[in-house]
Amino acid sequence: MEFSFIDYIVIVLYLAGVAFIGIKIAGRQTSTSDYFLGSRDIPWWAVLFSVVATETSTLTFISIPAVAYGGNLTFLQITLGYIVGRILVSIYFLPKYAEGNLATAYQFLGNRFGQSMRNATSTTFMVTRLLADGVRLFATAIPLAVILRLGGAFVGWTDFEVYVLSILVISFITVLYTLIGGIKAVVWMDVMQMGVYIGGAVFAGGIIIADLPNGLSGAINMASEAGKLQILNFGFEMGFADFIAQPYTFFTALIGGAVFSVASHGTDQLIVQRLLTTRNLKDSQKALVWSGVVVALQFALFLGIGLLLYGFYNAQTPEALGLATTDEIFAKFIVEQLPVGLSGLIVASLFAAAMSSLSSSLNSLASSTTLDLYKPYFGKSNTQAEDLKISRIITIGWAIILTASAFFFAFLQLQEGERPAVVELGLGIASYTYGGLLGAFLLGRMFTKPDKKDALIGFFAGLVSLLFMVKGPIQNMLPGDGLAIAWPLYTVVGSFVVLLVGNISCWIRNRN
Repeated sequence: MEFSFIDYIVIVLYLAGVAFIGIKIAGRQTSTSDYFLGSRDIPWWAVLFSVVATETSTLTFISIPAVAYGGNLTFLQITLGYIVGRILVSIYFLPKYAEGNLATAYQFLGNRFGQSMRNATSTTFMVTRLLADGVRLFATAIPLAVILRLGGAFVGWTDFEVYVLSILVISFITVLYTLIGGIKAVVWMDVMQMGVYIGGAVFAGGIIIADLPNGLSGAINMASEAGKLQILNFGFEMGFADFIAQPYTFFTALIGGAVFSVASHGTDQLIVQRLLTTRNLKDSQKALVWSGVVVALQFALFLGIGLLLYGFYNAQTPEALGLATTDEIFAKFIVEQLPVGLSGLIVASLFAAAMSSLSSSLNSLASSTTLDLYKPYFGKSNTQAEDLKISRIITIGWAIILTASAFFFAFLQLQEGERPAVVELGLGIASYTYGGLLGAFLLGRMFTKPDKKDALIGFFAGLVSLLFMVKGPIQNMLPGDGLAIAWPLYTVVGSFVVLLVGNISCWIRNRN
């Protein structure tokens, strides 16, 4: 089987239909409250599915099967921490947001430490989203790039050129969708798209099982012999340096996953914005906590698909299968093995879900830029219509920047040598800056004496300290082997440094 003309028609019709429905659902946007917060009138269960689709749709669909194909099931340990972290956010963070009737996560820091701290954290959020969503957009382009390459229409093109074309197509469609629909359209489309892509994944898994060369038992035996069924790894046999460098040992995953989730769902405007669209605090808390359970089940589903693909392709390497990266393994199966029409439907649902995630990123970046940086300084006297116009202009600007970022990560991931699965790359980038953000929030939430100078000193100390603990050019300049930590610990260490340095700064300044 191959990707047919009918599949292409299905994709075009599906995406056109999604865009039309999304715009119709959103209705007319008349203010930034409509555009960014959906008038705070979205049901909690819709926000739940939107949170899940936003944070995992593209990377989960594409890269999680690759994690299992190239490794094992120890990634699941992270999900336990995710659930714990969400519970903590619902108890300690959401009440503060509801109490202050805030529109962005960084208004709390502005109220607590002043506008300069709000500016610093909001800007850090933008840099984080720029990098992490550049990876997300690159991941979105993977199945389209596979289709174009396997379809034979782009013979002679390099892998990078195919990815550039794919990213441009997706970015263009997403900008149109985001400019018109606002957050309300994004949330409701997330609900629909999640049902479609999960259903498609389950159906694809059934077809893999039916076509396994040695049956399901043979695939399980093959995975077992390769050590791929391992879920728990305590890592007690490792030395200290190796232990903290390994991302999927139990306690690193549990603690790191929990702290990462506290940061991502308590301080990242991408998620907080969604939680602020519900009708009340209780609805926000229900949406957040149950999203952790759904995410764990979703990870399990896609890791299982990765193991089935390992048996289906008889443990062949990506190079032997003609792929540029391991992340293309599931896309290859969808394009080549699914029945005519169904391949197009699943790929279309993947595109649409991914574009919903990307559109929400653009919407959150625009909201933070508009409300945290533009309006306090340049738009105090603006009408609602003027603010809405500025918001849309800023959305276009971020779309251009994110597209360039995706080009950069496509170039990096296609270089010779071993590269991390794209989901690990995206999570690692987000984890790096989340430490500073979470530390600043905790400093303001847990301690009353530190002021804005202490918070800024601690915040930047947390960001800079990680440069010396993450594998990269700065650590390479240090004498000896250095001490590299695993990506789930970036947020843990970064936030601890912020709290420590912020309190020490407060103590020294008060003594004088």
